Amino acid sequence: MRSKFSPSLNLTKIEHFSKVSFFENENTSYVRHKMTGHYLDWKNQPGVFKHYPGIDPVLLPQNVHPPEKMLSALIKGTAVSAPLRAVSIEDISLILRLTCTLTAKARHAGGDFYYRSVASAGALYPSEIYVATQSINNLDDGLYHFSIAHHSLSLLRKGDITAPILTFFLSAIFFRSAWKYRERSYRYHLLDTGHLIENLTLALKALQLCPALSFDFNDSEVNRLLGLDETKEVCLAVCHINGTQAYEDKETEKITELQDNIKNASRVAEKETDYPAVHAIHKAGTAVISQPESKPGMIHELGLAADKGTRIYPPDPWPETLNYAETVSHRRSKRNFVRQPISQGCLTALLDGLCSDQNQSMRTGFLAGNAEGFDPGIYLLDTSSSLTAMVDSGLFIDRMAHICLDQAWLANAAVHFLFMSNLDFVDSIWGPRGYRYAMMTAGRLGERIYLMATAMGLGCCGIGAFYDMEAAELLCLNNHSRLLYLVAVGQVKSVKAFA
Repeated sequence: MRSKFSPSLNLTKIEHFSKVSFFENENTSYVRHKMTGHYLDWKNQPGVFKHYPGIDPVLLPQNVHPPEKMLSALIKGTAVSAPLRAVSIEDISLILRLTCTLTAKARHAGGDFYYRSVASAGALYPSEIYVATQSINNLDDGLYHFSIAHHSLSLLRKGDITAPILTFFLSAIFFRSAWKYRERSYRYHLLDTGHLIENLTLALKALQLCPALSFDFNDSEVNRLLGLDETKEVCLAVCHINGTQAYEDKETEKITELQDNIKNASRVAEKETDYPAVHAIHKAGTAVISQPESKPGMIHELGLAADKGTRIYPPDPWPETLNYAETVSHRRSKRNFVRQPISQGCLTALLDGLCSDQNQSMRTGFLAGNAEGFDPGIYLLDTSSSLTAMVDSGLFIDRMAHICLDQAWLANAAVHFLFMSNLDFVDSIWGPRGYRYAMMTAGRLGERIYLMATAMGLGCCGIGAFYDMEAAELLCLNNHSRLLYLVAVGQVKSVKAFA
């Protein structure tokens, strides 16, 4: 099997630029007829489960019943903070099960493959979860790693680690994605982390625990706290229960180094190829700048002129066939699209769910191809006003499938959701870390589409691989704007599933 990659990055250029968005997108872009191939080393395929030999795991309770709620209620509802309520080990078990769990098993020549409730590029699963607990019933205070394979916790540090009663750290192991995607893999680290963030925040809301998310922290100190080998694994996001003091970086001298056997757990293959460009890209975005009190939005920064907006009138209730917990366990990446329309009710419900999240680092649009009530064309979504506006009319989905590395099955989808950003604008407002905001937000909303589509009985598949300049030209984006992520939705003819 052959995989594709972009030309090697100019590391000297990277080291002298603070604009992560510039060199990440431009220097890891796919260009038609200029891509060389490489063979995947299947004998050295990275492991997808992290292990800590010598540490006895704490098995989490298995039979904890999830709340009987609909996904729409969680997406559209406001999280209720209940900081005074005691949090138990049963709560943590349920939160983690709803965040990331094994959902099915398939047998392959190389061994068993386990599907998960969270989407991942190439089913490589670079993300890991760590949990810091304080005053949790039936669980010692400390820092734990979550094992999805055994639904258990491994204690890495004892004692009071953070001020909040519950803090989650989400990391990415570089080589898991780089094994296939090489220099472009950092994009997938961020998107996959965004997928996980959406599942985690929904799980906390389902238990009436208000999530407080942060992408801003001292990278090195948090990585040291988690016992990570920074050359192999890094923390990308932190989430704690609101209503308690937010997580604050510990002073470096107060954070003791963990043992080598804990750091060595970040190694996932016997022979790991190092891609210096990935490290340079991540390092360039480590600086955190003071955030402006008022952040201008992305709405006018893509260079697109649209018609007067049309208000979205979603059905009430949404056309959901599964409840929230069922949706999480049934989520799959499905590619067997058929050229059949999706209902206006389904599409407006999907758009309604995207309007429940306000962000300034990226902009959402969609290509309508086979959706009732929407003429074929390119549309923008104004999430603040719940309006859609056509940018250009025509059948663009077939052309976009050609741009997405000629994956012809994409042409059968009814809608392509688009997450776009003006990269210079992101840098000017949020500095070198802004690229993380945009990509993880795109991943988070992409996972939301996955879940909403699943709840409505539709197929869904996310795409991070496309010819970047061709996509920008098709969408008529200005010179500083790019497509970050595409998520296809439509009717499917079978249950064949991917990552």
